[in-house]
Amino acid sequence: MNFVNSQSPQDERRQYGRSRLIIDVFFNGEDMTGVAGTKDISPGGLYMNTKTEIPEGSLLTLRVPVAGRDIVCNAEVIYSNPGRGVGVRFQGLSEEDRAFLEKELAGEAGEGDGR
Repeated sequence: MNFVNSQSPQDERRQYGRSRLIIDVFFNGEDMTGVAGTKDISPGGLYMNTKTEIPEGSLLTLRVPVAGRDIVCNAEVIYSNPGRGVGVRFQGLSEEDRAFLEKELAGEAGEGDGR
């Protein structure tokens, strides 16, 4: 086993740096619907705080309001902390929406990690 690389597997999977942008996200799933507050967000996905138990692998439709514009896309739950929140990866985010999100988050990244 190679212990030279100290990154955790989750860090290795993360393609975009995260920004601490706290907004309300609207979600719909097969048997659930609700509103959750984000903890952090990137052009690749977000973490949202919710008491709704959403299992890993669940598919959701999200509406993410950013800078006066609603970004609507599908997302897959890749991490679930039951009763606390979930991490989701965006699916089918248009290039236009991804570029818009990158631009807006770059403006919010004053205290972000910049990765």
